[in-house]
Formats: sequence, C-alpha cells, structure tokens
Amino acid sequence: MTESPNYPNYPESAGAGQPAAVTARPSTVEGAFWAFIASTVIGLIGGLLIFGNRDAITDALRNSNRQNGGGLTETQIDQAVNIAMITAVVIAVVIAALYLLFAFKLRAGRNWARIVLTVLTALQLISLLVGQSTIVAYFGVLAAAVGVVLSFMAPSNAYFASTKAIR
Repeated sequence: MTESPNYPNYPESAGAGQPAAVTARPSTVEGAFWAFIASTVIGLIGGLLIFGNRDAITDALRNSNRQNGGGLTETQIDQAVNIAMITAVVIAVVIAALYLLFAFKLRAGRNWARIVLTVLTALQLISLLVGQSTIVAYFGVLAAAVGVVLSFMAPSNAYFASTKAIR
C-alpha cells in the first residue's frame, strides 16, 4: 500500500485480534469541527441580536393587541416582550450547548454526532428557506453546510470508520 502525503493512514487492523489504532484526526474533521463551532457562535450572535429588535417586537405586539380588541395593558405588553426575549435567548443558549456537544463528539470520531449535525443543518436550512431570516442566519447555515460537507469527505469517512473499529 502506497503512502499518501496528503492523508494520514488509517490501518484496517493492528494484528490478529487487535483493534485498529487511530493515528491522527484528518484536517477535514478539524475543519468540520471549526465550521460547526462558527455556526454555533453565529447562532448565538443572532439570538442576542433580538435585544436590538425590542422596539419592533413591542410595536408588533401592540398592533396585534389593538386588532384583537386591546385586552392587554401597556405593562402586560412590556412583560410579554421581556418574556419572549428571555425565552429566545435561553433557547439559543440551549441549542448552542447541544451543537457544541455534538461538534466535540464529531471531533472525537462519533458517527452518530455527524448524523445528528447533518439533520440539524438540514432543519436549519429548511427553516431558513421557509421563514423570515436575517443575513446572520444565512452565514450560520453556510458554516454548518461547510461542516457537513467536510465531515463526509473521504478522509473523514476513514477516520470515523477507524474510530468505530477501536470501540
């Protein structure tokens, strides 16, 4: 077997009854990891940008309240906006924490994490195409898509196969 200068070797087996050894993490897996980290950071920034939209959210809630008969007071509207903003930030942080967990598991060679991140990226893309989105959301999906592509390249596939063989 010829050695390739571009890709590390992933031996099929170390000997009779011995599991294969993982030599090194390929750059495609490292790139995928950092792309998912970038997507996570971008998502958090998008979640925090909601604070800049406080006035627009308040106006939308006031208009909705007026159209539905005006049953809420100004204090209740302000409380509803605060609850909505805090809820959005909490959800963004929880999603970011899960994304980070999956990215680190991907980096460790867990194929299930690669699959979960692929599904999440697909859902993120569908959400982007169906709903209203910001430019920040487009960059987040782009980074995640790069991570998915890198995680399914040949060196990544070999890495995931070799880590599975030693478990």
